[in-house]
Amino acid sequence: MKTPVSTYRLQIRPSFTLQDAAATVPYLKSLGVDWIYLSPILTAEKGSDHGYDVTDPSTVDPDRGGPEGLKALSRAARGAGMGVLVDIVPNHVGVASPYQNPWWWSLLKEGKQSRYAEAFDVDWDFAGGRVRLPVLGSDDDLDKLEIRDGELRYYDHRFPLADGSYSEGDDPRDVHARQNYELVGWRRADNELNYRRFFAVNTLAGVRVEVPRVFDEAHEQVVRWFREGLADGLRIDHPDGLADPEGYLRRLREATGGSYLLIEKILEPGEELPASFECEGTTGYDALADVDRLFVDAEAQTALDQLDGRLRGGEPADYDEMIRGTKRRITDGILHSEILRLGRLIPAETVLDAGPAADALSEIIAAFPVYRTYLPFGEEVLKEACSLAARNRPDLALAVELLLPLLLDSGSALAQRFQQTSGMVMAKGVEDTAFFRYTRLGTLTEVGADATEFALTPSEFHRRMERREAELPLSMTTLSTHDTKRSEDTRARISVISEFVAEWDKVLTRLQELAPLPDGPLASLLWQAIAGAWPASRERLQQYATKAAREAGNSTDWLDPDEAFEQKLAAAVDSVFDNPEVRAELESFVALLEPYGAANALSAKLVQLTMPGVPDVYQGTEFWDRSLTDPDNRRTVDFAARQRALAALDAGERPASYQDDAAKLLVASRALRLRRDRPELFTGYAAVAAAGPAAEHLVGFSRGTGSAGSAGAGASAGAVTLATRLPRRLEQAGGWQDTTVTLSAAMTDELTGNSFGPGQVSVADVLARYPVALLVPATSATSERSENDG
Repeated sequence: MKTPVSTYRLQIRPSFTLQDAAATVPYLKSLGVDWIYLSPILTAEKGSDHGYDVTDPSTVDPDRGGPEGLKALSRAARGAGMGVLVDIVPNHVGVASPYQNPWWWSLLKEGKQSRYAEAFDVDWDFAGGRVRLPVLGSDDDLDKLEIRDGELRYYDHRFPLADGSYSEGDDPRDVHARQNYELVGWRRADNELNYRRFFAVNTLAGVRVEVPRVFDEAHEQVVRWFREGLADGLRIDHPDGLADPEGYLRRLREATGGSYLLIEKILEPGEELPASFECEGTTGYDALADVDRLFVDAEAQTALDQLDGRLRGGEPADYDEMIRGTKRRITDGILHSEILRLGRLIPAETVLDAGPAADALSEIIAAFPVYRTYLPFGEEVLKEACSLAARNRPDLALAVELLLPLLLDSGSALAQRFQQTSGMVMAKGVEDTAFFRYTRLGTLTEVGADATEFALTPSEFHRRMERREAELPLSMTTLSTHDTKRSEDTRARISVISEFVAEWDKVLTRLQELAPLPDGPLASLLWQAIAGAWPASRERLQQYATKAAREAGNSTDWLDPDEAFEQKLAAAVDSVFDNPEVRAELESFVALLEPYGAANALSAKLVQLTMPGVPDVYQGTEFWDRSLTDPDNRRTVDFAARQRALAALDAGERPASYQDDAAKLLVASRALRLRRDRPELFTGYAAVAAAGPAAEHLVGFSRGTGSAGSAGAGASAGAVTLATRLPRRLEQAGGWQDTTVTLSAAMTDELTGNSFGPGQVSVADVLARYPVALLVPATSATSERSENDG
């Protein structure tokens, strides 16, 4: 199997096509990247910037460069000795515009007789055997239907007509009643939908790739890429939505000739991938959470909890109780139709009324500590969730007891669909709701994280990395993705708040006085985000504020926006630009955070790029990138500026300050090049211990095979990473002073060219210029040689 040393994620879209990606290959090669990692490239909904709404899986999207573009990119990558990893979406397809999706159009036109009827997850026994489409402003809008050009029209929406269902002069409402679909008011989706979706997105319809014919047709184009040598590996989007993830991965592995596979799987703390999954690992959210927490000050937890309590008018948030509530909000709200469908699968002989059944199913899902089980893998998780549900709701104990054996029957439709549903609820209830409510420190509420794990000690980090090296050496690591709620550099700056709690308390109090927002926890989230992303445009911040507030759902929401609250929210954001006092307060606080935030960011980047796993660099983040949630994190990247800066570094220039863009580029390029060009320096993992008064502020590890006690024998055999943590507290304590590490041989820093050792070496000397160092045995120094990549 061909595997990557590193990847670089590119967002392919109409404004940045596969041909544009091909043009970046020389730069990415010079940067040190091993494989190019593409967002979805199959034909998607017209105008889609993300590509996760595929409408035709048989073609490469012409708007994204088409098959010629893929060939051009693959040819460029092959010429540079690079691989290609492509993101695919097996769980769902885009159906916003039915005429763009041949499968969906056929289903709507022909109903159960369509050859694609088995491709979609439709409950035909519900809603009179018709596909229920929640597209109308209200049910009264049936009067606004028209027949035009042989189609049923509702404003710009186009729907097919079944053969023989229309004669000239027929009333459109009568024609509609004869179709294999039923157009209904959009609010009815919560309770009356009868097709599986991606989460609660009505325009993304679930696909049944567990059906062999459906798998074959959905993957014909993808398999061709491997047959023709156009791709080397796949990233699998949302496998938790599939009926049989294990079987899917097994079949995909076989179809692609045993190629490299990664899955977008969020692992909760302590959770492991099933050993039976045929993949190399995850897309790296678990690694992101570990790295972030290295740079959060554990001593701040109590003070930030107290501040959170004051903002809530009492006690700090009880996270377990919060997520139970937010998950019930989802099961009783936007995903209630999924819960009701589960209820319809309960065997008739089970003495359980529909109401208690739905309530109990919701309560069990709300008690789940992970996204889903893969029965029989995870049986104990299911049993414990049922036990917790019964304790939380004694009135449902009997219903839970009746449901448990049914949910444990892995061969039943109920158990299968329950497993597909629990992940939806976790994603919407936790990531997309609770993470916008639990706001004591924004760094902690990132995709894939356990928000209650406040900080990570170096020793615990090393333990996890040793395990990663032993068990998942080819799993991806990342710090930013198209889905992260804040980019790596935004989070790195926010993390510094844990070292400035008293100052943050004062700043937030003053900002609430100057630009009051009647939702204290949201105000905390908002001002952290603004401080983390600053400088940012008014438009970017307004977009983020509205999305964050509606996702939180406490003071406004997507379905019924609170206009008065949103006006106050917009005024708070506007005050940054229009009120000199607010701007001065913000900018003085950002100035306080910034040098330490930059140190955190460089440290996190070097750790991620050199730790066990396959490091990914999200497009553009080799420069400072202080983005917020999508679509803010999908902005255009200036590759020409990065290429010029890299050329300057290779010509011998060095950043005047570690806060410069070029400093991050230096760290990224030297680490990526070293991993690609000297893989023998990354064959193991051992902690590097510091000695002295500031030892706790150093995170160090060797990628050699020596002991964990020092950078001794291991350092002589592998690359050594040294990075600063909690930089403000380090400064307050007097800096590194006489803190040392021990090197058994002479080593050279790839970033500065300076040499150190053998013997005890002053950390202050090693980190005199930058807060990080990447050391290699002196005979292995590669900086000068790597300039030839440019």
